[in-house]
Amino acid sequence: MLNSQLEILGQGQSYLKSVTPENYTAIIKPNFISCAGAHMRHIIDHYLAIMAGVNTGLIDYDVRQRGAGPEQDRLLASVKLNLVAKWIEQLSDEDLKASIWLSTEVCVSTKKVLRVQTSIARELVFAASHAVHHYAMIAQIAFAQKAPLPVSFGLAPATATFLRQPDSQSDIHLNSHPNSHHR
Repeated sequence: MLNSQLEILGQGQSYLKSVTPENYTAIIKPNFISCAGAHMRHIIDHYLAIMAGVNTGLIDYDVRQRGAGPEQDRLLASVKLNLVAKWIEQLSDEDLKASIWLSTEVCVSTKKVLRVQTSIARELVFAASHAVHHYAMIAQIAFAQKAPLPVSFGLAPATATFLRQPDSQSDIHLNSHPNSHHR
C-alpha cells in the first residue's frame, strides 16, 4: 500500500518538474475556475490533514490553505509532496491500522459537519484516489494548454489495469514506460 502511495505522489512530482510556472498558475477561462496549482495545493492539503490528524487524533479535511504558497509556487508544492512522501515511508503496519476520527463537511446548502471513526490506511486510500481525481483535472488543464503529459497521469489504477489488457479495445495503450505516450 505504501508503495502505491509513493507512486501516486511521484506522479505529482513528475508533473511539478515538467510544468512551467506560467502554466501552473494560469486559469483557463471560461473552461476552468482554478489553476493546476490550486488542484495540487488541494491534494497536499488532504495529505497534510492526515499527517496532522495522527498528532491530534482528528483528521479535518476542511482545514485548507487556499491561495497559499504551494498553489502559486510549484517548487514549494514539490517540497510539500516530498514531506508527505517521507512521512508515508516511515509508517508501520501498526500506524496504518490505527483508529482515528475524521471530521468533514457533508452538505452544500448549509454547514453540516460529520464526525466518523476511520483508520489511517482508509484515509490514505482516499487521499490517493482523491489525488488521482485531481490529477485528471490537471491533465485537462494541461491539455487545454497544449502541454504534454504521460497518458497514465490522472488515470485511476483500475483504469490503467483495464488499458493494459490486450483486449481492452481502447485507443489508449499503456506500456512499461510512463513517459512514452503523451496526451
